[in-house]
Amino acid sequence: MTAADALPPPVQDASAWYGPALHASGAWLQTLHDSEVTEIEAASRALLERGIDLAQVQPSDFPLPTLAPRVARLLGELLEGRGFVLLRGLPVSRWPRALSAAAFIGLGCHLGPMRPQNAAGHLLGHVRDVGLSASDPNVRIYQTHERQTFHTDSCDIVGLLCLQTARCGGLSALVSSTTMYNEIRRRRPELAALLFEPLATDRRGEVPPGAKPYFEIPVFNWFAGRLSTLYQRQYIDSAQRFADAPRLAPQRIEALDLFDSLANDPALMMTMALQPGDVQFVHNHVLLHDRTAFEDWPERERRRHLLRLWLAPAAARALPAVYAQRYGNVEPGRRGGIALPTAPWNVPLDEL
Repeated sequence: MTAADALPPPVQDASAWYGPALHASGAWLQTLHDSEVTEIEAASRALLERGIDLAQVQPSDFPLPTLAPRVARLLGELLEGRGFVLLRGLPVSRWPRALSAAAFIGLGCHLGPMRPQNAAGHLLGHVRDVGLSASDPNVRIYQTHERQTFHTDSCDIVGLLCLQTARCGGLSALVSSTTMYNEIRRRRPELAALLFEPLATDRRGEVPPGAKPYFEIPVFNWFAGRLSTLYQRQYIDSAQRFADAPRLAPQRIEALDLFDSLANDPALMMTMALQPGDVQFVHNHVLLHDRTAFEDWPERERRRHLLRLWLAPAAARALPAVYAQRYGNVEPGRRGGIALPTAPWNVPLDEL
């Protein structure tokens, strides 16, 4: 019996893609028709005029009579297909901030309920450089201009709406964690086996009551016939600051280094430059995402700015019980996010 024989089989589905071929196909990019943009704008304006709390928006509050079937197909592509999609064409440059946020939240609620992204209970995140450094163990990297590196978020689906771009850099990068598993299994099955064992990942200061300041979940998780991946290398490394966190043995570090090298391999990953009005949705269980470092504009009003949603589709896959350490629970439609009971959920329209 070989080391590979003890592992789950290679995963052969639509999420097992290679970046160059998929990028060249263009299948991941979809443009909104003028009539669809008009429908989204009408629903967004009606939502704001009715004064509905954006933290409570339901699909029935945001009717999309002609676009809804297309959005349903996109959800199928996210959960059962390649795992991501880019929608292009929202006219955010001529929309006020509240209208752009309403449009983004309205589209997102048709995919799944929103989940809080930080200890302040924010359901709408603002991704921009606020002058912090990732060297601070309580800072999350999206608050800086630094490269994020490949990682997954604490939710089933993460969505981004690009409002403004940086002067240079800030590219979005994606890689299939399914393909990465297949490659590690083929090349170094003994290291693949180590990635199915729990390891400590830093919570970066956002600790639920009674929990450790880190969670212990494997990188690769095989459950109910599916492979799901959870990863953030910087936070794995920074968890070593806690004296009671399990130490990273040399072979475990070798496995993580191989994982990182494959994530950054141009033969596996792909990049895209988000434009103002682009909406990107990514399935965290089958993809890792990254953002390159960027140099911003000196004028505050021109600086790079994206809005972010964390979503929990009711049709999402089953997850093993260990995910409750990070997701709060594993019930589809109600899991994920940073759940701290002291913070009411809310939608901030102004950046942090």
